[in-house]
Amino acid sequence: MKKKILVVDDDLDLLEQMTAILAAAGYEVTAAEGRAGGEEAILKMKPDLAILDLMMEEKDSGFVLSHQIKKLYPELPIILLTAVAGATGVSFATQRSDAQSWIKVDKIMDKPVRPEQLKAEIRRLLGETPANKGGGHS
Repeated sequence: MKKKILVVDDDLDLLEQMTAILAAAGYEVTAAEGRAGGEEAILKMKPDLAILDLMMEEKDSGFVLSHQIKKLYPELPIILLTAVAGATGVSFATQRSDAQSWIKVDKIMDKPVRPEQLKAEIRRLLGETPANKGGGHS
């Protein structure tokens, strides 16, 4: 069975691109527009992984949605995509345990994210490749 991935963003072009990239990689993709769309989708399905944009309708929409998802499915891996670092120079480090306690995501990636990088992170979080396996082709 194909792994199900939920992608939530308020940028329709990005949703379309991500859906095409992930579907071509063999995943079943559900795209949801904005936080409200993400909330609706998560009540209808249990994805194997979620990819959320940080800033949608509100500056913290991605954080709020990740908290809601983790309440329903604590083990579900979540990738948060953000353009904040590029725009402000602010970086979110999730390696520190104090940061992990309030940032309910498994990986934060800066936009624009390269498709190969995203697919590698998805495979890692879904346990589809051994941790010691080398990184792919460039």
